[in-house]
Amino acid sequence: MKILEVKRESCPAARLIGKRYKKGVNWGEWWANDWFSKLEVSPRLPFNGDAYIGAVHIVDGKPERWIGELFPVDTEVPEGFDYVDMEPLEYAVCYLYDKENSGEFYTKDTHNMCLEELKAHHLKRKEDDWCVERYNCPRFTTPDEEGNVILDYAVSIEG
Repeated sequence: MKILEVKRESCPAARLIGKRYKKGVNWGEWWANDWFSKLEVSPRLPFNGDAYIGAVHIVDGKPERWIGELFPVDTEVPEGFDYVDMEPLEYAVCYLYDKENSGEFYTKDTHNMCLEELKAHHLKRKEDDWCVERYNCPRFTTPDEEGNVILDYAVSIEG
């Protein structure tokens, strides 16, 4: 696992439409129910790009996890989906490089490695606010000649 680069990106006010999870997320049910196709009829925000979103933030001291996509705040929520409106945020995006099935993408050590990289770039994490995984097509869906993919890991930062 390595960080290829870190970029600062802005996301305007957004509506995250998807499913909320109190414990572990369930990507399998998304594929089985073809839920992304139900969301993709509406235009997504440029920050979302051609990506599926996994996101987490802290609510009442506990992590709240989401799978979905980011839309303008006035986007109608399709039946059967949840939503949360997010304030405009600045993000430090770490481009993580490893094998697609690597568990390293999702470890506390990788998160901490990204936080250290933010410090090296003089960026400060916005505590308890959003961390977003962007599973971008084709960066994450098409392995390179070495069998590696790139996961965008965005950490909200202070102004």
